Amino acid sequence: MKFVLASKNKKKIEELKKILSSLMPDCEVLSLTDAGIYDEIEENGTTFEENSVIKASAPAKLGYIGVADDSGLCVDALDGAPGVYSARYSGGGDQANIDKLLKELENVPDEKRTAKFVCVMSAVFPDGKTVTARGEAPGVILRQRRGEDGFGYDPVFYSTDLNKTFAEATPDEKNKVSHRGRALYAFCEKLKGIIC
Repeated sequence: MKFVLASKNKKKIEELKKILSSLMPDCEVLSLTDAGIYDEIEENGTTFEENSVIKASAPAKLGYIGVADDSGLCVDALDGAPGVYSARYSGGGDQANIDKLLKELENVPDEKRTAKFVCVMSAVFPDGKTVTARGEAPGVILRQRRGEDGFGYDPVFYSTDLNKTFAEATPDEKNKVSHRGRALYAFCEKLKGIIC
């Protein structure tokens, strides 16, 4: 079975392929480029669920099983921001996003810097059938970056499951407890019920 991941983020595609392949070894995972899809997909939803379905619908309209995630960081002291706007929070890249986040939290005491990563995975089939699953990973926002791996907010997101930042974790450690790993596990269980 072929799935097309509706993302152009190379690190996210690599992470999704690794987890999906381990959970569903018989599936073939393609990127948008592999499937010959080059158009930008406008994420204009107001929730992770809406954006995930919007993205997965693009390959489905071309006859593929479209798979997408929408994920982001929700910080309690910021009323859930940056949320669905996590990737474009500062208008710059990952480093600018982290800089803005740390600036906005500079006067927030350590015990109030709680946060969670959220991921919603969706599959949209060519006939319009839709499957979604949500995963969350709890943590705390540190005052300084730690670690060299990962992407996005990983260097400042201290995972309370791992007792280290996602950027300090190995890919396997991160995948076991991450929002994306948890969403994918639930997602694959739902998919197996449909396609098996």
